[in-house]
Amino acid sequence: MSRIGKTPIVIPKDVTVKLNGATVAVKGKKGELSYNLLDGITVGIDGNIINVKRKAETKVLRAYHGLTRALIQNMVVGVSDGFTKVLNIIGTGYSAEVVGPWLKLILGYSHDILLEVPEGIEAEAKIIPRREQGKLGIQAVVTIKGISKEDVGKFAAEIRKCRPPENYKGKGVRYDGEYVQIKAGKAGAA
Repeated sequence: MSRIGKTPIVIPKDVTVKLNGATVAVKGKKGELSYNLLDGITVGIDGNIINVKRKAETKVLRAYHGLTRALIQNMVVGVSDGFTKVLNIIGTGYSAEVVGPWLKLILGYSHDILLEVPEGIEAEAKIIPRREQGKLGIQAVVTIKGISKEDVGKFAAEIRKCRPPENYKGKGVRYDGEYVQIKAGKAGAA
């Protein structure tokens, strides 16, 4: 039995979970999410506990068992607390700002990058004044918030992909807490 899959999910007081056939609908104070169960996986709701079970012991169903439990847990956490990703923009002249439904990134290219903020996602950009910049030289901080862990992570990855951190000066977009190994430059440079 899957160690992740067999762990029961506790439903908080402000969250309601409904099972309609093969669809699990989770509703909370931040919004509503739903998930269609995969074949061979069943869900049982007993009071404020959700149990995920599988019908057979095949390798595929064992993998789906843990996956389904993790996705339902993420839905419950998302509609009650939400998810947040923080990205640090490091580099001279680099910045970010939210302009209507767009996130405008200035990352050292000859043009600005405009990314449309997906529906259900909140984006915040904060420019850090020069006197408050830390040792890393953080220029801006972008905060992504939403109820779907998948959507928050996907949009954060899309932002990071615009200018991943490079290994010589550390410039670029990186997740908060991400460590980038800085390489030594040329030893014989005059």
